[in-house]
Amino acid sequence: MFQVENDTELATFAKAEIAALEKTYIIQPYDQLDLRVYTNKGERVIDPNFELLEEGNRNQQMREEVNYFVLSDSTVKVPMVGKIKLAGLTIDEAENLLEEAYTEYYEEPFVVLRYANKRVFVLGAPGGQVVPLQNENMSIIEALALAGGIDEGGKSRNIRLIRGDLNNPEVYLIDLSTIEGMKQSMLEAEPGDIIYVEPFRKVVTEGVRDVTIFLSLILNTVTIIVLLNNL
Repeated sequence: MFQVENDTELATFAKAEIAALEKTYIIQPYDQLDLRVYTNKGERVIDPNFELLEEGNRNQQMREEVNYFVLSDSTVKVPMVGKIKLAGLTIDEAENLLEEAYTEYYEEPFVVLRYANKRVFVLGAPGGQVVPLQNENMSIIEALALAGGIDEGGKSRNIRLIRGDLNNPEVYLIDLSTIEGMKQSMLEAEPGDIIYVEPFRKVVTEGVRDVTIFLSLILNTVTIIVLLNNL
C-alpha cells in the first residue's frame, strides 16, 4: 500500500456520500446514538433555561455529551419521553418520531440525531454502506467483506483508503489483485475510514442503451414525417 496524491474530487464525493449515508442508515440494536433536542428558538430542551446550573455559571457551563444505547428490544430510553422504539428506522425517520414525541412537552421541538458508533464507510462498487467496527482489530478486508465484498462490478486493483480530515485526507491505494495488496488489506481499520472501490463502467450496457435511445428518436421522427405526408 502506498500513499497517493490528495484526490480533491474523490474527497468531495466522499463527503456528499457520507452525509447521505448518515441520514439513510438503519438504526440497529446495540447502536449508540447522539441525541440533541432544541426548542423552536434553538434552545436545548433539557433544561433550556439553564435552571439546573448555579447562577454564576449559567452562561459558562456546558453539559456533558451523552450517547443513548439501543437496547436488544429495539428501544432507546431518552429523557422525558422514556422508552421509544427506534431500531429499524432511518435517522430521518427517528428524528421525526422523536420530534412528535417531544411535542407533548414543548412547542415545535427540533431533534438532531447522529449515529455515534465507531464505523467505517464503504463507497463505490459495493454501494454506500456504513460498517460498524465490531472490534478494535477489524481489518480493511474484513470491512469490505461485511459490506458484501467486491463483485465483478468493482476493480479489486484500485481500492482507495481515505483517512483523516476530508479537507486534507491521506489517500492510500490498495491492489487486491496482488499478494502484497492482500497483505496490505490486513491493515487495521480506524474509525471514520473511507474505503472506496472504483466501479467498472458498464460500457456495453450503456452503449446499447445510448444506441437504443438514438434509434428510437430516428424512428419517431420518420413516423411523424410519414404521417405528415399522408395528410
